[in-house]
Amino acid sequence: MTRIKDIKVWRENLENTKPYTIAYKTTDQVESGFVEITLEDGTTGIGAGNPSHYVTGETLDACMAALEEKNIQFLIGRDIRGINQLTYEVLGKMPKNPAARAALDIAIYDAFTKHLGVPLVKFLGQKIKSLPTSNTIGIMNVEETLKEAEDYGKRGFSVLKVKLGINLEEDIERMVKLREKFGNKFTIRIDANQGYTTEKTIEFYNKTKHLNIELIEQPLKASAIDEMKKLPEEIRQVIAADESLISPKDAIELVKPPRASGIFNIKLMKCGGVSQALKIADIAALEGVDLFWGCNEESIVSITAALHAAFACASTRYIDLDGSLDLGKDVVKGGFVLKDGVMYCNDKPGLGVERI
Repeated sequence: MTRIKDIKVWRENLENTKPYTIAYKTTDQVESGFVEITLEDGTTGIGAGNPSHYVTGETLDACMAALEEKNIQFLIGRDIRGINQLTYEVLGKMPKNPAARAALDIAIYDAFTKHLGVPLVKFLGQKIKSLPTSNTIGIMNVEETLKEAEDYGKRGFSVLKVKLGINLEEDIERMVKLREKFGNKFTIRIDANQGYTTEKTIEFYNKTKHLNIELIEQPLKASAIDEMKKLPEEIRQVIAADESLISPKDAIELVKPPRASGIFNIKLMKCGGVSQALKIADIAALEGVDLFWGCNEESIVSITAALHAAFACASTRYIDLDGSLDLGKDVVKGGFVLKDGVMYCNDKPGLGVERI
């Protein structure tokens, strides 16, 4: 009754109702791949994959090709209780397709924990009950930035993540104006998406440190690990490595002295799902690195999986899991509770999502 009987794969456009711009692209569509696993007893598990081509090199077409029947047939007839072996084999079959792996990995975890009758976060060991998520402001002018911040405040959000990285002077002005208008109403994080040089990173930090910016996400190019390690320690401590951190192997490189960043940004679509995310989290815990869980524009399915993983890690300090909030539609509902900008897992088995 615990064996995998069937696997369904499909793709769907979830429609982005609010296109936004970051340092290297504008997002106006959200196409995702989905996987649904059915066990012999009728239990189902769902997973989702939304690749970030610029970061991992994986396109949605490549993701869907990796999920073709011939590539996932090895899972049919396998016992879901061998979850660690199954996720290990998925990694071996699809080393260059993290979003495809994530979709399968999440579906396996969902089916397994639904079979057990417990929420995924309880199976993993819940360390955290709730955290406020940031909501993202894309690259825009000062007036638009202030308007969007005001709108988010009215919706109950207290944490903003502001996209920067194209024009340093304008970036600094946006930070100054946010504090002038709102004072300390918002916690502010920034994400330069690899848009700065070493010199610009230092200049931004020096000119904004009085504004109480919580963290600086990936200011330098993903490959610029050596340059990150040469930044002053006080700056490195508030840097969150994002595009530089794809795999557990990258995590090991980042923590080699001198440590490149004091914060790891984990995304399931970069690393390949819950199993690999937890390996990165273990490295962070051993090295005293804080965790910051992020996302792409994604289905509730994978956002919820990331939330469960995040809340199972004692090193988690920050979440940026707003990726499903502006979708025009989705294939599920539920998964998490969002109240006044604070996220909670629900208490239903598995991911706690329900097909629409």
